[in-house]
Amino acid sequence: MPADPTEFRTRGDQVLRAEALSDVVFGFALTLLVVSLQVPRTFDQLIDVMRSLPSFAVTFLLLITVWRAHYEFFRRYGLSDRVTMALNTILLFVVLFYVYPLKFLFSIALAPLTGANLVDQPPGSVVPPIRPEQAPVLMEIFSIGFTAVYAVFALMFANAYRLRESLELNQFELIETRTFIVLSCSLAVTGLVAIAVAMFLPEQRSSYSGWIYATIPITWQIIWRCGPRQKRRLAENNPL
Repeated sequence: MPADPTEFRTRGDQVLRAEALSDVVFGFALTLLVVSLQVPRTFDQLIDVMRSLPSFAVTFLLLITVWRAHYEFFRRYGLSDRVTMALNTILLFVVLFYVYPLKFLFSIALAPLTGANLVDQPPGSVVPPIRPEQAPVLMEIFSIGFTAVYAVFALMFANAYRLRESLELNQFELIETRTFIVLSCSLAVTGLVAIAVAMFLPEQRSSYSGWIYATIPITWQIIWRCGPRQKRRLAENNPL
């Protein structure tokens, strides 16, 4: 039976050494999210740990999202060329480096909802976890990491597209690859816009940079609506 022309073929049947290393790095990054949590010795400490669960859940979900995209890339293309290996190394570096900033950002963002204690405060003193003038810098740090991750993904998919002849990508796979290039680029541009907003808007409006990321679902909807139209036409022209 011929292969379905509207399904992406799997080329990475075997787990590459780069993938094995990547899984170790992603696992270590997830470990870093909780390594700072000590075993609670009192009920109050247990409640504090439970209050940190939402921020942990968000950061966990974001890392799993990056891991899933990484997994799908190597399953679909099975590449192990020098460019892919170099880009994969950069991606793993960024993921590891930004684990703590990622967790800190969402701990700050969700603290008003969870009431979590973000710092150990000496008796009789109040130590804010972040000063107002530091908020724009925090958003810049997060956005730089976000931009770097999806810029690397865009380059990885672009490299796969460059190798389309050796990979023998069919029309459907070319459409999918181009779609993922555009999606990754759109996410990287979103991060760049957030950096610009955090840098150039007044300090009291720096939080607007966080709202830039709320445009991602809209961008995705626009891009994905174009992709299915091409796929439907391809399916109509290539009935099984």
